[in-house]
Amino acid sequence: MTNLITKLSEAQKLAMSIRPKVGGFPTLAEVLRKAGVIENRWFLPSCQAIYQMKEGSVVQQGTPLVTGVHEIPKFHRENVIKAIREDQEGKSTFLEFLKAAWEAGVVGYDVDFTNRKVIYYGVNGESYWEEYPAVTLEG
Repeated sequence: MTNLITKLSEAQKLAMSIRPKVGGFPTLAEVLRKAGVIENRWFLPSCQAIYQMKEGSVVQQGTPLVTGVHEIPKFHRENVIKAIREDQEGKSTFLEFLKAAWEAGVVGYDVDFTNRKVIYYGVNGESYWEEYPAVTLEG
């Protein structure tokens, strides 16, 4: 593995080991920010994530949510918010969150670790964004 891949992988492992079940995303985001991740761009339904880091970029390919040909769901802001809140409340796994976001019409989202903001996008240019709180990591 290259240094960037190792740095990202180690940060992800650390973040998952200290992430609280409820409201855990800000902890994950802060660990990644401290590891040098500036932005994270997710593409749904392929579950491809691109991490833009200070020293370069890394792509991480997850298991696609769907395969073959599918109609893209219409963007429903209320359902996007519901998927986010369920994740924040610890009521869903990350994969369940991704599926719910896809079913709510999200085709991708960007996480801005500098400004602590996430923007969710629909296929026709729709979007919903929200900020997440800063956290202080122990140690």
